[in-house]
Amino acid sequence: MLRNLLALRQIGQRTISTASRRHFKNKVPEKQKLFQEDDEIPLYLKGGVADALLYRATMILTVGAYAIYELAVASFPKKQE
Repeated sequence: MLRNLLALRQIGQRTISTASRRHFKNKVPEKQKLFQEDDEIPLYLKGGVADALLYRATMILTVGAYAIYELAVASFPKKQE
């Protein structure tokens, strides 16, 4: 019982901080320069290979979903009245 009270007291004495313990380098100025350059690369591709892959995957999924939708619509003929 006494051990639990001592542990609770230690927890209460710790400072509560929202700051991260790790210190990371601020990359915002570098990213601002990259995205503000006028180098004829579309904004959605300036992030490099990862952005290009995400863009292509999104386009493939979008076109694929639309093709499946059109096939489903075409497979059910319209009712003639």
